[in-house]
Amino acid sequence: MKEIVALIRPGKSRLTKQKLAESGFSAWTEVSVLGRGKQRGLCYSDQEGLGFGVPFLPKRMLILVVNDEEVGQVIGVLSDANRTGEIGDGKIFLCPLDDAVRIRTDERGRDALTGLEEVSKDAPF
Repeated sequence: MKEIVALIRPGKSRLTKQKLAESGFSAWTEVSVLGRGKQRGLCYSDQEGLGFGVPFLPKRMLILVVNDEEVGQVIGVLSDANRTGEIGDGKIFLCPLDDAVRIRTDERGRDALTGLEEVSKDAPF
């Protein structure tokens, strides 16, 4: 199993979640975060030439846990939904995951990630 952490533009969050769901990935966690990459935030100048900066930019962090064989597909969906070709498109991090436990049933590993047959496909979320 792998944990996939994606830092993306806030404006791409809705499209990204839609594309993930269409591809069969309906379980993730989303968090609003602040951060910066190599550009170290943004710098602006007003008409008088006075500069000011925004050291941290708003981002969305999506966290997914998937089976090893699904990693490539998820990365493809995340990349396709978020690539603009401009600085700030985001990053995707892959983290090895030793185990997962479903609290309700004590199922472990792959079994803790599956079992969607008990959830209605018409669920509102």
